[in-house]
Amino acid sequence: MHRKVSQVLPKNNRQKSMSRAKATIDPKAVLSMMAAGLWCVLLATGCSSSNPPTDDKREDTGNTKPNIIYIMADDLGYGDLGCYGQKKIKTPNLDKMASGGLMFTQHYAGSTVCMPSRASLMTGKHQGHCTVRGNPRWTSTGKPVDLSAADVTVAEVLKQAGYTTGIIGKWGLAEAGLESMPLNQGFDYFFGYRKHGKAHHYYPDSLWENNRQFALTGNNTPKKQGAYSHDLMAAKSLEFIENNRHKPFFLYLNFTIPHYELTVPEEAKRPYQNLSWEKRPLKSGHYYHDEEGHTTYAGMVSRMDKDVGLLQEWLKELGIDKHTLVIFTSDNGHEFDREFFNSNGPFRGKKRDLYEGGIRVPFIAYWPDRIKPGSKTDHIAAFWDFLPTACDIAEVKPPDAVDGISYLPVLTGETHRQKQHPYLYWEFNERQGPIQAIRKGEWKAVKFFDKNMELYNLVDDIAEEHDLAAEKPEIVREITSIMEQARDPHAAFPLVPHKRILRKK
Repeated sequence: MHRKVSQVLPKNNRQKSMSRAKATIDPKAVLSMMAAGLWCVLLATGCSSSNPPTDDKREDTGNTKPNIIYIMADDLGYGDLGCYGQKKIKTPNLDKMASGGLMFTQHYAGSTVCMPSRASLMTGKHQGHCTVRGNPRWTSTGKPVDLSAADVTVAEVLKQAGYTTGIIGKWGLAEAGLESMPLNQGFDYFFGYRKHGKAHHYYPDSLWENNRQFALTGNNTPKKQGAYSHDLMAAKSLEFIENNRHKPFFLYLNFTIPHYELTVPEEAKRPYQNLSWEKRPLKSGHYYHDEEGHTTYAGMVSRMDKDVGLLQEWLKELGIDKHTLVIFTSDNGHEFDREFFNSNGPFRGKKRDLYEGGIRVPFIAYWPDRIKPGSKTDHIAAFWDFLPTACDIAEVKPPDAVDGISYLPVLTGETHRQKQHPYLYWEFNERQGPIQAIRKGEWKAVKFFDKNMELYNLVDDIAEEHDLAAEKPEIVREITSIMEQARDPHAAFPLVPHKRILRKK
């Protein structure tokens, strides 16, 4: 018999469990203490429990389809995890997840910024076909474009396949209005941020549960006081898992760490203080940053890592770990680092670039008894592959108009059955835009507006330092033709310099 997260400690002791337990405590006790302590904060905010569990049994009660948990970090670089080469930031739980599962070395985000990247993930479409192709202000009208009612999301498909679906964290695809809220896009439950601007702050004055906005009483955003939103989301994810453990569920867990603003409770920084690191002073403005950047950034990443570990322990405690596929990735490249952490690994560029550092992201899949521990793959995949992969797992047909290809054969070691992409496509139109990019086998092409195409061989030149366009005109012609055919016109996202930039010129 396991204990509910809301009943682990007596009420008068729960507040004490808000502090992180020391590593010397039994892992299950740490898990329960943390979940109970954060649950009391949720109760204090007036947030209700979703789908209360009917009993406390650990046994599997007929859940025949695998659970799927998709965890997405926000602005985490390819090189920010120990298993991907990070030397300074400690990520033991994600490293353990990688050693027990499968690491992709050539997995790509849907875009190089938040909103379009998430839209590609949800709809299975690349940026040439997606409804959302840019962040809220970067449209032809200056007004945000959200998912439409016609967009079929992975949540809708899985819900039709009998899954309970939930999103916890940042949604960011209902900027213009409430019509595109998660519950209208196939999700049964939503807890977190509706819009990107609010998600820039870790001590917000309000969050959303389903279609209701509620106040976080006691939170002071500028002073960074009250409930740390990441902790609330971590606790809510444990609750969602517990409540739905007897039936197939899909949890889309969107942590906002380590997106700006850079702030984290002091205890998360302590392992990185007094290490003689060079200082990175930060100034507050729109973002209420902590004063010192390096220890804060490291503390944020490690705090998220700890919560991923707690989630894994919770799956074991509930007896459903072997019945659950857990994926961890990031929505695009990093924004913060200036080579101190080597956040982009061996790659050129970062967030807002279509070079590899802006779009190639860490991707770890963990599924006991289904994925071979300690394995790696160089299979070329992208966010728009997740929808057909989820359909493959749920044994349902994906929508016809998707660009993705299921990577389930790679996950299960049946690589002889794995289909390959003829190419991957991205476009992006902000300050340097418009920019287009193609990945075709070993070749990577980047095209800036009114400039010659750049061409790189990623097998020989992973850092994209040597432009081979002049030496390979036949490849340039082939990729130019692909670029012209890869996109549908979109009135809100034309391939011309954005008027906001033209006005500044």
